[in-house]
Amino acid sequence: MRIASTQLQTTMNESLQSASGNMAELLQKMSSGKRYLLPSEDPISSVRLLRLEREEAAITQYTSNIGALRSRLSMNESYLDGMTQDLMQARVLLLGADDTVSKEDVKDIAASLVSLRDSLYFTSNTRDQEGHYYFSGTASSTATLGLDNTATAGSRYTALGNSDQQLVVVGNGVTQASNVALPEMAALLNQLDLAITALQNPPATGYRPAVEQGINGIDAALRSVGSKIANLGGAQNNMQMMEDNHANVSLSNQQSVRLLGSLDYGEAMVTMDSYKLALQASQKAYGKVSSLSLFDVL
Repeated sequence: MRIASTQLQTTMNESLQSASGNMAELLQKMSSGKRYLLPSEDPISSVRLLRLEREEAAITQYTSNIGALRSRLSMNESYLDGMTQDLMQARVLLLGADDTVSKEDVKDIAASLVSLRDSLYFTSNTRDQEGHYYFSGTASSTATLGLDNTATAGSRYTALGNSDQQLVVVGNGVTQASNVALPEMAALLNQLDLAITALQNPPATGYRPAVEQGINGIDAALRSVGSKIANLGGAQNNMQMMEDNHANVSLSNQQSVRLLGSLDYGEAMVTMDSYKLALQASQKAYGKVSSLSLFDVL
């Protein structure tokens, strides 16, 4: 069977180009570390890889949210711990304001209570670095408490924020509140304000009724704040568990991605050697055939 020189040249060129293309593709895979450069090479594995990559991206976002959330929850807990200390000190002072203390001692107690009252007010209106109020619910641009110094004692403090939750997504269909609301602090501060006023200017009936109301208000606030601190502690424990679970799932996903999509360099090197040998053999055969002529058989 006779083969025209042009046909032979075309066939050999196509063969050499195909071999070179295979080598170039394999080199690209070795450079990227990927088993597949195009989804069409293995559609099923490509779909699984895409699903794993999406899940990994979601886990990365969840983990980032949890990190920021844990910081916020810890900050909330620190402020509430400080408020608890102020409340306990105020309670001790009010308990000491009985009928046996001197007028000078009563004035000193009132002065100390003023400082604690103001501390509780300022802590309730704490803001973050961006100027958002910690304890105003979703109305973070509004102060938690308002103060009208022109009003009478017992009505100077008002709650301005709301009790709505700022929810953060920490998992697939899982959210966690990042904020704590303190609307009840307005009532407490008004009761404490009445007790301070009664101590500074005792009415005819004495200051004990106002002091006892102040103690009751502090006890209610301590229960409320204590419950919030407990909830914050539980939430932080849950976030640690969620973060650990995400880390385990992420590790499993990364292992699956490596199994499905990572190139086996040992196998790739063997394949590359076979491509090189085939290319060299084709080049030698083409060179030898190209050098033949009719005179070689005469």
